[in-house]
Amino acid sequence: MTQAAYHGWIFVLCLAFNIRVFETVDRNNFKTCQQSGFCKRQRKWEMPTKFNVLDDSIEIQPTFVRFLVSKEKVRQPLVVELFGLVNNSVRLKVKELNPEKPRYEIPVEDVLLKEPEQQRLDAQKEAERLVLKMETGTIVVTFVPFTIDILSDERRIFSINSLGCMKYEQTRIKKAKGVVGSILSWATSPFRSAATENSEPLDEEEEDETDAGEEMFHTHKDSKPNGPTSVGLDITFAGYKHVYGIPEHADTLVLKSTHDTEPYRLYNLDVFEYELYNPMALYGSVPLMIGHNTQQTVGLLWLNAAETWIDIDYSTSDAGSVARLSGLTEENSEFPVVNTHWFSESGIIDAFFFMGPTSSDVFLQYSSLTGTTPLPPLFSLGYHQSRWNYIDEEDIANLDHEFDEHNIPVDVLWLDIEHTDGKRYFTWDSHKFRHPEEMLQNVSRKARKMVTSVDPHLKRDKQYSVYSEAQSLGYLIVDRDGNEYEGWCWPGSSSWLDFTNPAIEKFWAEKFQFTQYKGSTKDLFTWNDMNEPSVFNGPEITMHKDAKHFNGWEHRDLHNVFGLYVHRASVNGQLLRSDNCCRPFVLARSFFAGSQRYGAVWTGDNAADWGHLKISLSMMMSLNLVGMTFSGADIGGFFKNPDEELLTRWYQAGAFQPFFRAHAHLDTRRREPWLQSAVHLAAIREAIVIRYRLLLYWYLLFFKAERSGGPIMKPLWVEFPSDSETFTIEDEHMVGSALLVHPVTEPKALNVSVFMPGSDEVWYDFNSFQLYSGNQTLNVPVNLLKIPLFYRGGFILPLRERVRRSSTIAPDDPVSLFVTLSREGNSKGELFFDDFHSFAYQKGHYIHREFRLHKGSHFTSRNLNPSGSFKTSAWIERIYILGLQTHPTSVILSVAGSDSVRLDSSFSHEDKLFIIRKPGVNIATDFDMVIE
Repeated sequence: MTQAAYHGWIFVLCLAFNIRVFETVDRNNFKTCQQSGFCKRQRKWEMPTKFNVLDDSIEIQPTFVRFLVSKEKVRQPLVVELFGLVNNSVRLKVKELNPEKPRYEIPVEDVLLKEPEQQRLDAQKEAERLVLKMETGTIVVTFVPFTIDILSDERRIFSINSLGCMKYEQTRIKKAKGVVGSILSWATSPFRSAATENSEPLDEEEEDETDAGEEMFHTHKDSKPNGPTSVGLDITFAGYKHVYGIPEHADTLVLKSTHDTEPYRLYNLDVFEYELYNPMALYGSVPLMIGHNTQQTVGLLWLNAAETWIDIDYSTSDAGSVARLSGLTEENSEFPVVNTHWFSESGIIDAFFFMGPTSSDVFLQYSSLTGTTPLPPLFSLGYHQSRWNYIDEEDIANLDHEFDEHNIPVDVLWLDIEHTDGKRYFTWDSHKFRHPEEMLQNVSRKARKMVTSVDPHLKRDKQYSVYSEAQSLGYLIVDRDGNEYEGWCWPGSSSWLDFTNPAIEKFWAEKFQFTQYKGSTKDLFTWNDMNEPSVFNGPEITMHKDAKHFNGWEHRDLHNVFGLYVHRASVNGQLLRSDNCCRPFVLARSFFAGSQRYGAVWTGDNAADWGHLKISLSMMMSLNLVGMTFSGADIGGFFKNPDEELLTRWYQAGAFQPFFRAHAHLDTRRREPWLQSAVHLAAIREAIVIRYRLLLYWYLLFFKAERSGGPIMKPLWVEFPSDSETFTIEDEHMVGSALLVHPVTEPKALNVSVFMPGSDEVWYDFNSFQLYSGNQTLNVPVNLLKIPLFYRGGFILPLRERVRRSSTIAPDDPVSLFVTLSREGNSKGELFFDDFHSFAYQKGHYIHREFRLHKGSHFTSRNLNPSGSFKTSAWIERIYILGLQTHPTSVILSVAGSDSVRLDSSFSHEDKLFIIRKPGVNIATDFDMVIE
């Protein structure tokens, strides 16, 4: 098909389904809360009758308590379970006592790694409340009305149902007309009490049946065979003014009040050129919210995979209530609260409360449940070059050559959907990519890799083996009537594998075998786009909610976790093809809590404008806060054509984000670095080169994040938790603990305002080495080449000064160390080094060093992995020390078993930079160095 013919076909498809023909997102394609029946019902729940605890139902076990709550006109009581968890966490589950049909709960090991380990609770039942003592906190359950308060150090940090907004639409039988109540068989339950015997037989929810039955959105009907089954609960962050998280939204870092706006929505959608600064749903959902103040950091995970909305209201509360709860005497005054209201279309209430008290504790508490990002292969941290689409093998060969011609390092070249045979994934266009294996081998000679798109929709073509085999095995999602679900995506008429079925995950993984994915090699990796799933002619450009999955679950129950299953299956495919020896790399667009275990994500279809560049910073920091550390945004913007200044500034920002890829739409002009003018090419090259010089630092950060679950691209408050001025800063960020960057995100900027945090800190300009004290705002002049980047005093960074064509073409190249002195003259840092691609590091085969400089005079290198057996010829080439005030006269190196050696050095009085040349010791060697 010619490009003109292709564009004509796409245009017809767009007109037929009223999609993707707009300059920006068409809001009419996506629901508002008023157009979502359950959101409208839950949100108007302002003055409800409140639940009470049924006193005689309380069951106390060593690590949890269970009881019933009820209220007037309720069909049956609800079962509430509270668990104390290790790592200073609490779990709350609320279920129906005897549901007509089971409610969906995400299977253990899909999002949660395992059933959480519980800790002992010391329960004290009083006349009006139940007090549960944990190792470091207290849970207080008040009976009338039913509320739960979680205290840390006698301070309330969470209040649950204190606004009385808990609403649980109980399962009902759908009859021919409307939705009518059914009396469920709970009468024989041992929890039944006299308090429920006189309850009215109808739910108070049934008083408002608006949108409770079949629901229409434009021409799409949602049959809702189980009737309305939404759940909702209010949760207050007590003592907080700032909450963060719940990505993905193109919005500010600090979550905003929704008092006069739409709630934040979590519903994974394919949103074309999304709008900025609003709470619309985007491609991924992580229902984790983090509260932070100067004393404590806390977190809340709402474990529900259905469509979810969250209202946020910043307010104040009576501090005397805390005193009454804790039994303390406290002056009655107001203190800040953040009231949040969570509601999901189906499933159960399953919430986890992380009590911190530090941000590092919260990251560990969350990641102990859902996992961390495994250490990626080093190549994936380098620069990626992509567009829709590099057209053929010659185009790829020229691309590969141009990077060398212009002395620009690159690690990965990408092919979008046009490389396939008619959008049949795991195939190649036989005219444009006639020799894919040879093409891959040519690229890999420079230790470079390639990525191809493998999307989860299948072209409905009996001659397409992946589709025909899946159809014959019954592996495809079906519609509400049990017929094969059909929708439209890039191939035209398409069907979707049901990735929720473990057998289908195995089926998909096998397609990555070299014998099945003909023309692929070990150096070909994967891109899962459109995995929300995107259905061009579906409601909100996604799958119908009443489509059916494995075990009869509706798509509405698990929509937000579907993309995770696709991502996981593709990762398992790469593991299978390498016999679990090589680390995978799979990029996915849609994600959920737990997706961090499977690799990288990106922010989807952004646009080439300054606003999208700026919002990428807050979006990246939000993703990092909730564990999605390996994330990035398309450099230059996917849609439209950036001018040279915008493109250059985007490279300079992207070089300091975890995933570093340039990508562009089919209809944009080519924008590779060498197509820019000389001055812009030089600036872009310099940004990419800085990335490669710092690549070992990035690699160390990912190694540490796998252990801690913490962010890599950090908001300033994570490093400076008591500095309230950092709490709202979103135009600068930390890379690890040692670098601060303030990307230029305004056109024609001549200066930027940079806040340097930390009253006891010192900072050094990356280029000029000028010293600045912390706790001040600087007006930093910038030009096209200037990236406002600063070293933090007191750290030691590993560097690679010999920048090669790709990251691993010379894995044993020497390493240099860049040392920045703290105010006291001390520094510390680490180096992690292994084979950069296998899982051997998980068995201890790696080098992990700690470097320290004490008072600017005694430098040491010590082994943090003494049992490790990894060998390398890499050695230390130079040590740069920034911040010495006087010129040292000598440097003496001592290594056990060898004579001491005097090293060459030089000192710049202007820059205060001391350079020690060729220490020459292997990076795995213990040594001492005295600087006199």
